[in-house]
Amino acid sequence: MIRPRLRGLAVVSVVLGALVAVVVGLFAPVTVAVLVGAIIAVPTALSALLAMRRRIWLSGTTVHSCTGIRTKSVNLSLALSAELVVRAARVSQVALRVGDNTRRVSVPLALYTADGGRELEVLALRSLADALVSGDLVPAVAMSDALIGQLRAEARGAGLEERPLFRAVQLAREASRVPETVLTDDEVVRLVG
Repeated sequence: MIRPRLRGLAVVSVVLGALVAVVVGLFAPVTVAVLVGAIIAVPTALSALLAMRRRIWLSGTTVHSCTGIRTKSVNLSLALSAELVVRAARVSQVALRVGDNTRRVSVPLALYTADGGRELEVLALRSLADALVSGDLVPAVAMSDALIGQLRAEARGAGLEERPLFRAVQLAREASRVPETVLTDDEVVRLVG
């Protein structure tokens, strides 16, 4: 859902940079025009391309996040923090943020727009729920229950309003905690009920 938009952003920034370079080239030396075009195009295109290279995977109970430049890993069975982060905007996102002593990794769970959304695959949700429950952290167990509730809702073909991850977005909007908030442990437990 996001990758095509990032690709389009990279293309638009390069085209815009080239157009500005052509216009500046009419009034200034070519080197100045190229420099101005590069200043406009390169930062946006590069950040979009790096965002497209981001990969997240789970091996056993360890979540790995590769941003194209570096890789971070957090073992969920040894995690010291687990939070459900909700960004409620035109495109709303629900993510799981886990951390240990030195690193934090965010795992996007769902994206919702006005006309629908995309959620993490069933097998990935189940693996993540199993990995979260492998440790002793109480908030991680609550997150695991919310993910299991999401799987159950998806299995019975429930609408968005019955899915815990979408309820998280609604809860953030109703509480006027936008654009970004971290749900409390009590709120995460109530998502399943």
